[in-house]
Amino acid sequence: MSNTLTLVDLPVPSLGESVTEARIANWIKADGQAVGPDDVVAELETDKAAVELPAGASGVLHIVKAKGQTVNVGDVIARIERGAGSPATPPAAKGAVPSAPTPGASAPTPAKTAPSPTIAREKPASQTARPLAPAVERLVAENKLDPSHITPTGPGGRLTKGDVIDFMQERTVPSPVAPRAAVLPAAAAGADSSEETRVEISKLRETIARRLVEAQHSAAILSTFNEIDMSAVMALREKYKEKFEKTYQVGLGFLSFFARALCAAVKTIPIINAQMHDRAIVYKNHVHLGVAVATEKGLIVPVVRYADKLSMAQIEAEIKRLATRAREGKITLEELGGGTITITNGGVFGSLFSTPILNPPQSAILALHKIEKRAVVVNDQIVIRPMMYVALSYDHRLIDGQQAVTFLGNIKDALEDPARLLLEV
Repeated sequence: MSNTLTLVDLPVPSLGESVTEARIANWIKADGQAVGPDDVVAELETDKAAVELPAGASGVLHIVKAKGQTVNVGDVIARIERGAGSPATPPAAKGAVPSAPTPGASAPTPAKTAPSPTIAREKPASQTARPLAPAVERLVAENKLDPSHITPTGPGGRLTKGDVIDFMQERTVPSPVAPRAAVLPAAAAGADSSEETRVEISKLRETIARRLVEAQHSAAILSTFNEIDMSAVMALREKYKEKFEKTYQVGLGFLSFFARALCAAVKTIPIINAQMHDRAIVYKNHVHLGVAVATEKGLIVPVVRYADKLSMAQIEAEIKRLATRAREGKITLEELGGGTITITNGGVFGSLFSTPILNPPQSAILALHKIEKRAVVVNDQIVIRPMMYVALSYDHRLIDGQQAVTFLGNIKDALEDPARLLLEV
């Protein structure tokens, strides 16, 4: 009985509001490989996040668009061959010698019996279970490295870009006690004399760059500053953090205090949470709080929905969930869109002072910094207090200086007297 073969198109799915194109960051499955409907076959990189693409059908994968190509929503990037016959030879068996055809049988077409052997060598078997991130894979490929020789330190045993860079430095930097002849330039020793590494810019980094420049060109960005005595918050946190964690199974950090103080300040100065569209000012009735998260692929800003309605425990839990998903590359487009105002915390990296850039179309962004003990005057006495500089950048087309300064002052007052957060005064 003859086999019935069907080709099922695998198109680029809808990628969320305003997202029309993506780059094929990685093919997880190889051309000619048998796949199931739930198998992730490719990773697409949009200007907001990485998106995993499942096969959607059982059969043999035939790749149409190559890795690195930019594709639009709806473009067919692969086809799944479904049929009653045996699937094409999997990549691991491509080196085997095919058996002689049965006399009288028609010879199969080369496209179905001998998928290109180069695909099988693109990724070692050890990396199939944990596919490399696009930036890591590009760095490994361009420097002709074997990822199995590099010790991974990322979540779930994943290889990070830092792991690759550290490995390359260890190979090229001479030992401090090596004889002088060992520190001659690499070219003199006949080794690779390359002094730079070229890595293709990611779709996310490309978009970050474009949006930041657009923000500078389209908004009148101004920053105002204040400093906060963190003594009361630190004492309250120290007193209750253990009980808080036992009660809610989540740690008590500083971000939830700032989130609550911000939401309370928005009630007093609602223009801070508004946006300008054409000739209209659009006031937002709720605070959808963007929280900047540093990831291997760049800065990502997932959104805590209805932050103004959440308790501190709920805010902490949601921030932790979103940050974990962002760093693991599992964040969805829905979790990144719709923010009305953003908090960024450079203090975790030691930043003492900064002027953040707006996250369009938002009109304000609050920057937190390192807590540092400084001498300050309290009741005409010089005392040592844990102080933090805070900065509010805002769109001066929409927000007046008096409103921005008052807003930041309200946050300062709430954090220096945390009881006000509970009493909402």
